[in-house]
Amino acid sequence: QVQLVESGGGLVQAGGSLRLSCTASGVIFRVNTMGWYRMAPGKQRELVADVTLGGSTNYADSVKGRFTISRDSAKNTVYLQMNSLKPEDTAVYYCKLSRWGANDYWGRGTQVTVSS
Repeated sequence: QVQLVESGGGLVQAGGSLRLSCTASGVIFRVNTMGWYRMAPGKQRELVADVTLGGSTNYADSVKGRFTISRDSAKNTVYLQMNSLKPEDTAVYYCKLSRWGANDYWGRGTQVTVSS
């Protein structure tokens, strides 16, 4: 059974940093992109950043220059380094693992709260 487990969320003051981690356990075939999404209260879930198996990255405009995504493909682990955090970054952050021609997997989410 495949599970994605996120960690690293918490409460931080504006301007601070957090590092999220997500590890997928279990036997997984055809792994492609891994990424982070977030959902703030009253808003739809949105892409924050993702990284392909080849290392190409994609960021939401709102986090460019502040967040950095990376992955360790051998460990099926993806990281999100978040710097210069703003109150508007407050959300539940979800990890997603996408596969070639097969279903995606999602984590349960980790709360990030940025106080002003």
